[in-house]
Formats: sequence, C-alpha cells, structure tokens
Amino acid sequence: MRVHRSFAALAGATVLSTTGTRFSAIAIPWLVLTTTGSPVLTGLAGFAEMLPYVVAKAFGGPLIDRIGAQRISIWCDLLSAVAVTLVPLLFWAGWLSIWVLLPAVAVIGVMRAPSDAAKQALVPMVAALGQVPMERVTGVMGASDRLAGTLGAASAGALIAWLGPAPALLVNAAAFVLSALVITFGMSAQGTAKPRSGEGYATELAAGWDVLRRDAVLVSMVLMIAVTNLFDMAYAIVLLPVWVRSSGLDVSWVGILLATFSAGAIAGAAIAAAVGERLPRLLLYTFGFFCCGPMAMGVLALNLPLPAVVAVLLFGGLAAGFINPIIGVILFERIPEAMVGRVIALVGALTWSLMPLGGLFGGLLVDRWGISAALGITAVLYLTAAFAPLVVPSFRQMKRQPAAQF
Repeated sequence: MRVHRSFAALAGATVLSTTGTRFSAIAIPWLVLTTTGSPVLTGLAGFAEMLPYVVAKAFGGPLIDRIGAQRISIWCDLLSAVAVTLVPLLFWAGWLSIWVLLPAVAVIGVMRAPSDAAKQALVPMVAALGQVPMERVTGVMGASDRLAGTLGAASAGALIAWLGPAPALLVNAAAFVLSALVITFGMSAQGTAKPRSGEGYATELAAGWDVLRRDAVLVSMVLMIAVTNLFDMAYAIVLLPVWVRSSGLDVSWVGILLATFSAGAIAGAAIAAAVGERLPRLLLYTFGFFCCGPMAMGVLALNLPLPAVVAVLLFGGLAAGFINPIIGVILFERIPEAMVGRVIALVGALTWSLMPLGGLFGGLLVDRWGISAALGITAVLYLTAAFAPLVVPSFRQMKRQPAAQF
C-alpha cells in the first residue's frame, strides 16, 4: 500500500506542478502580447524564463543526488509558488513593465528546473519498489504529464479570458503549493534518494557528463529533442497565440487547442503504459515526432477549417503520447543508479537548451514573413529533424536493456 501510495503521490504531484508550469507558459506570454502587442517581446519573455531554467537544471543534478529528490521537489515547488505570486502583485502595484517582468520570470525558471528533474529522478525508485515494468511506470508518468498539459492549457485559457492573465496566475501558484503538499504527505521516505557525500560537486557533475557523452543513443536523442523543443517552444508561446489572435479567436482557443492535443496524448501514453513493452520503439518514436510537430503546424499554416484543425491535433497528440514513455524508459535503462539525479538533470537541461531561443525564433519569423509563412517554415524544419532516427545509425540501438537496479 505504501508503494502504491508513493506512486500515486508522484503522479499526482507531477500533474499539479506541470499544470502550473503549462498555465504560466500561456498566461505570461499572453500578458506580454496583450499589453505590448509585440511578438518579439512575447518571445523575449519566454527566453527570460527558459534560459535560467536550462542553466539551473544543468547544474542542479548533483544536489538532487546529495540532498534527495523528494526534498528538492518540495522546496522548489514552494519557492515556485512564491515566484509566480510576484507577477500579479507587481501588476496590481503598477510596477510590471517588461523590464521588471523579465527578471521575475527568470526566477520562476530557476525554481522550476530542479523540481522537474527531481520528480523524474524519483520514477525508477518507485518502479523498483513496486516491481512494476519500467514501460508501465513511464507510461503512467507520461499520461500524468499530458493530463497536466490538458488541464493547464484548458484552465489557463478559460481563467485568463475570465479574470485576465495577472490574477489567473494565482491559480498557478496554488498548484505548486498543492504539489509540494502531495509529495510531503503522500510519498513514503523509501521513495526518495539518500543524501550523498565524498566526491566534490564539480567531480560529481563531471562524472554525470561522462556517462552521458559516452552513450551514443543518449547523445543522439538529446540532440534531436533539443532541436524539436526549439520549434515546440516557438509554436507554444508565439506561433499558436498569434495565429489564434489573427484568426479573430479569443484567448480561450489557445487553451482549447493545446488541451485537444494533450487529450490525445493522454490516450497515447495510456496505451504505452498498458502494452509499451511489446511495441516497436524506433517506429513509434519517429512517427510520434512527425505527428506532434509538422502536422500540427501544417494545418494552421494552411488555414484549414477549425474542425479539421481540432481533428488533426487530436490525432497528433495520440501519436505523440508514445514519445515521453519511450524516452523515459530508455533513460532509466541506460543510466547507472548512482548517477540518476545528475544525468537526468543534464539530459533535461541539454534537451531544453535551445528552448530559450524558441520564442525569439518564432517572433522574428512572424515579424518578417507573417504567421502563415512562419508556421510553414517551422513545420518544414521540424519535419527534417523528425526523420533523423531513420538516417542516424545510433538510433537503431534503442533496443531494450535490463533496467538499472534501485
């Protein structure tokens, strides 16, 4: 029962904290877009959050292994709630210029990074305690992440339309507080990493980097995901909101369209949890990336009718739902037990390393060529990256290996 409680608590906390992250990812860019009217400044706001996120994640891994993933998750969720609350407080005080907002969102990025990495580092330990196949656990966690995307997107769109972006961020802060409480009272002490001592911080960080760079599969995955994440960020914080606004739709449609995609992805991740160990990894991995990026952006670039857009996003989400469970199980199969915190953090940082540029990339494309051309260009570039697994030999080594023992 304690094991099942820990598993449920981790999944629930992931839903809550990721919902909060998705919420702010819509609310803050929309606040900038509606107050300044500038796609470039909207992208700059995304850059200000993502760059500190990547740096904090890259250097936070040894702390997770030393202090414990459970403690890091709790502390950073609570600090995230404080950081997010600053934005509406500054807005109501009349002090929220773009140059005040940028440092505020940078603090949010710094707090979110260790929390996200810590929750992921808890996954293999919970799986081992419950003696559950890793594909099933990563599938459930993938479904939790996608559910959070659905809730965050849908609630953000509705609450921003009703309350406005600044006050709606208080709901975001509440989600982070609830996530910390769920981890505190729902997870047993067995589900957390033990403190480490001995090696210096720099030595531990270097050891994690050495494990990563020597694994050809992990290196190939990191490079590919970093590129696709750049385009995903451009889509989420600039291209989609600008398309919605230029189509005469209100902000709730940003949430509806993102939630539609996430709803399909929940189903895909649930299928992965049920039968993932019997499915072909490479095929589903490649097909998922093709559907989640080029298809979604292509239908918007072509200005297809709204029902067609919704249908394509739903199918694209279904295919994309397999991606994160596949990535998760490959990571936990290939990373040694003692290195989980730091290698997971490094992988997360490197795959997000180009995301700070995503908003700027999208904003500059829209300013130069307009929204339809920007979507089309991004879709073609994404398609090129999505086919990498079919031509890069190291991807063919995605075969199953015995999972690391915890």
